[in-house]
Amino acid sequence: MKWFKALNINQIPRLDTIKTVEVAGKQLCVINNDDKIIATQSHCPHAGGHFSGGWCKNGNLVCPIHRYEYSLETGRGAEGQGDYVRIYPTELREDGLYIGFEESWWSKLWGS
Repeated sequence: MKWFKALNINQIPRLDTIKTVEVAGKQLCVINNDDKIIATQSHCPHAGGHFSGGWCKNGNLVCPIHRYEYSLETGRGAEGQGDYVRIYPTELREDGLYIGFEESWWSKLWGS
């Protein structure tokens, strides 16, 4: 796992808000839901809606376009949707929020 600093402590979204960030060349959404910080992909896989315009409900991230819901714990779509969003590991450290990315076998092997 490679960790990248995404936000300083004072930039972390307020409770029940969503912020868009770019980390390691990827656009992500950082969500503060029930005082838990979660990072997800930024666009809905169903219709491409941007999650920064969405909201959280009952532990799910809701897309603003068709109101598709995704679990903030697993990323799985609601029953019958057949899709999911990517959830990235987060870590709050003294100097800010870090987001983890899986390293490909290629980069592990060749160190790039």
